[in-house]
Amino acid sequence: MSSYFERHIFFCLNQRDNGESCCADHDAQAAFDHCKKQVKAAGLAGPGKVRVNKAGCLDRCAGGPVAVVYPDATWYTFVDRSDIDEIVESHLKNGQIVERLVVPADVGR
Repeated sequence: MSSYFERHIFFCLNQRDNGESCCADHDAQAAFDHCKKQVKAAGLAGPGKVRVNKAGCLDRCAGGPVAVVYPDATWYTFVDRSDIDEIVESHLKNGQIVERLVVPADVGR
């Protein structure tokens, strides 16, 4: 059975009202918007390709902002648009993990 999408990338867009650090504090919405635009521009959007999704808390706050690519289960952090561009080009387009942006396995909330 094949999947409807080859890959999903989920961006944590969680906003905490209690003062705790959260991905929304790191402009995660802008990163999501940029990724969606880049995926579409690269011709990677749509069935059988890539889906860019919003997510609530992904519980990896200490590594935030975070995004995760499935089914590869690769967790990324990012700083700016160039990091997002690299994830799109290297991982989503060419299947190569961007090691320098991977969140260490032991980083949680």
